[in-house]
Amino acid sequence: MRVPLTVGDFLDRAVSVYGPRPAVVDEPGTPGSLGTLTYAELEARARGMALALEAMGVGLGERVAIVSPNAARFMISFFGVSGFGRVLVPVNFRLNAEEIQYIIDHSGASVMLVDPEVEDMVAAVTARHRVVLDGDADTELFAPAPPGAHPAPWAADEDSSVSINYTSGTTARPKGVQLTHRNCWLNAATFGWHTTVTDRDVFLHTLPMFHCNGWGMPYAVTAMGCKQVVQRKIDGEEILRRVDHHGVTLMCGAPAVVAAVLDAAGVRRERGEAVPGRDRVRIVVAGAPPPSKTIERVESELGWEFIQIYGLTETSPLLTINRSRQEWDGLSGTERAHLLSMAGVPAVGVRMRVDDEGEVLARANHVFEGYWEQPDETAKALDGGWFHTGDGGYLTDDHYLVISDRKKDVIITGGENVSSIEVEDCLYQHPAVAEVAVIGVPHEKWGETVKALVVPRAGEEVTEAELIEFARQRMAHYKCPTSVELRDSLVRTATGKLQKFKLRSPYWEGRHRLVSGG
Repeated sequence: MRVPLTVGDFLDRAVSVYGPRPAVVDEPGTPGSLGTLTYAELEARARGMALALEAMGVGLGERVAIVSPNAARFMISFFGVSGFGRVLVPVNFRLNAEEIQYIIDHSGASVMLVDPEVEDMVAAVTARHRVVLDGDADTELFAPAPPGAHPAPWAADEDSSVSINYTSGTTARPKGVQLTHRNCWLNAATFGWHTTVTDRDVFLHTLPMFHCNGWGMPYAVTAMGCKQVVQRKIDGEEILRRVDHHGVTLMCGAPAVVAAVLDAAGVRRERGEAVPGRDRVRIVVAGAPPPSKTIERVESELGWEFIQIYGLTETSPLLTINRSRQEWDGLSGTERAHLLSMAGVPAVGVRMRVDDEGEVLARANHVFEGYWEQPDETAKALDGGWFHTGDGGYLTDDHYLVISDRKKDVIITGGENVSSIEVEDCLYQHPAVAEVAVIGVPHEKWGETVKALVVPRAGEEVTEAELIEFARQRMAHYKCPTSVELRDSLVRTATGKLQKFKLRSPYWEGRHRLVSGG
């Protein structure tokens, strides 16, 4: 027997086994907040969303974009769109209007759902249907389906797309990563297994839901009937408050989340207050591994379990996992933290190797279908039947992956991918810039941050502040350089190529890698 694997399976199980349980606790005080929804209510609203899209003439396979911070409506859309045969396009709400319009146009999205927080910023962005998620304009779209009402049947196909997730890469324009139902189903099941998700967990959404569909964790915790608490903005004290109030046991995030929590915990201790979650919370970190000292502090100061993963949007994302193992129980906190700073071992079902040029390659059932309408890029990424990560690294004798360099010109800052080429293209538009190289340099909070090395044109004068402001007027702010270094020249090879690993090297001296992660 072969039954198609679809993301709708996760909500179907939740409503049948855990229907009366709290499913999602929406952010309070926001326009149209849905409060607390049970799994029965979540399923009814997801089904109602599918019915509403059908009534709007949005057919199966059509794309529905959502531009929003974390919200209960985003959770509903994971299932109301993808679970009924349409394709979700989660958009990074931190992008500017031009970048968002490109994604809408490139994906061919016929519907754009917009959170009120970003409504003004995207006022000029157009789509056939545009709905503001304010509890008023979207009433019909998110109304619960009447009992027994179902949309037209969808011939479930596990190889059809769940979502198109746009990611910055080696080109100035983002690429649309097509993730299938099979990709997302197997990623969620594997992720949940490795992080031991059970129906006793309470999950805090500190990771943006647009990031590779929240790394697939929303699917995994839904299947197990976990209570899910929505958090829209990263604030260390607010995270600790919710950990305490809701009994949170599990969360995911970039190193910036870890830093914010550690800072807030320090303030609490100074006030003589307890830090909640000791021996209860697991925090899964990716995007850039924090320094081993930070990992040690998570275990010693918070008493939380630190778990590191490595992956990419193209791999749904789980490739490797690093979780403290039985053999490490007798080690000191410092020794264990050093081991946890590696990317980890392959997850179940993942095969990894490093080619002769030092690039990390992977094979798995949750490697993507391809780049939306970019067959040449897809062929390059999947050349030889392996996914080419673009990261340089090596495997230890006991199969732990260590990322040592990033071959793609991508900077990961605060968990966000930034194409260095895109930033360079922007700075080259400044009339005083002759040459520019953009690299990632270490940053205590963000893992790494964007730095521009600029050679001014002969006879032109320009300042660091001018160039930073120039970029901020043209790009999403998280992509912009936080520092600019003016140089007389940039060292190139005999063939005129820049070797960015050499440009990065002085800034990473004393560290065992030239990047903060993959």
